Amino acid sequence: QEQLLESGGGLVQAGGSLRLSCAASGRTFSSGAMGWFRQVLGKEREFVAAISRRGGTTLYADSVKDRVTISRDNAKNTVYLQMNSLKPEDTAVYYCAARLTNLVSRNDDNYDYWGQGTQVTVSS
Repeated sequence: QEQLLESGGGLVQAGGSLRLSCAASGRTFSSGAMGWFRQVLGKEREFVAAISRRGGTTLYADSVKDRVTISRDNAKNTVYLQMNSLKPEDTAVYYCAARLTNLVSRNDDNYDYWGQGTQVTVSS
């Protein structure tokens, strides 16, 4: 069974950095694109970044593209989200998602598997 497990969230001051990790089990990880999304309670889930199977294609939300880097290590079945210059508006639960196909997408409907999420809180 495919599983995604996020880690690395926490409390950080504005201007600080965090690196989120998503460990995947199962065959899905090696076959498709991966993405990160975030959600604030009461709001819709928002796209953050996505990466293709071999990392050759990445996609970022405009709100984070100068501050965030997505990467993956297929040997470790892990995808990362490096976040720098964090702002209070980055506070959210961050979710890792996996696709069965190797097409990066901003649309959460296109993702087949989801992790439980990790909380990121940025204090001002």
